[in-house]
Amino acid sequence: MGVKFSEDVVPLTDMKVNPGKVIKRTNESHRPVLLTSRGRGVAVMQSLDDFEQAEEEKAFMRAIVKGFNDLDNEREISLDAAKARLGLK
Repeated sequence: MGVKFSEDVVPLTDMKVNPGKVIKRTNESHRPVLLTSRGRGVAVMQSLDDFEQAEEEKAFMRAIVKGFNDLDNEREISLDAAKARLGLK
């Protein structure tokens, strides 16, 4: 789900007045909230679960890209060699 700027913009003053409401909103909508000060974006807030999931997905995608890069540059080993290196049989 992407940011809906018509719905997901919160002035910092609202965050100061009722932070629990803003946090509940990010948890329920699974969308980040853009925090603004004087009409300018200053930070993005999202639920911890959504942040952790996004970080795991980014790490996974980076590993995939690295693996493809290794294949493209002929840096590969056999499954048996990988198992031996990891101490697996």
